[in-house]
Amino acid sequence: MSFSSHADIEALVRIAANAAAEKKATDVMALYVSETLVVTDYFLIASGSSDRQVHAVADSIEDALRDAGAKPIGREGEREMKWVLLDYGDFVVHVFQAAEREFYRLEKLWSDAPRLELPKEVVNATEEAPVESA
Repeated sequence: MSFSSHADIEALVRIAANAAAEKKATDVMALYVSETLVVTDYFLIASGSSDRQVHAVADSIEDALRDAGAKPIGREGEREMKWVLLDYGDFVVHVFQAAEREFYRLEKLWSDAPRLELPKEVVNATEEAPVESA
């Protein structure tokens, strides 16, 4: 699926990031990989703590993007739920469990790629707010 402009693609990546945060995904990041990959512009990477959470995060992202008019070209990883990949052509969503994310280290492979700035509450959705002492 190809979208009309860079701004449209970026907006969809932000919608996906927010949907991941709503399901308490952690370490959400968006990398602009267009300068090193010809097949896509962005990677959105997020972590879930269990098979069930990875599934919920992927479903939430797909639902939010469908509401925005985007349908995935493909969805991989349904059976194992350790790493679910949603391919939207201009961007690819990766939802990992921690061990898989550490093994594949996509953010390390593309460490030179610029990051799309996301709100702190999206990036680390499950981090607790600091408790103030009395």
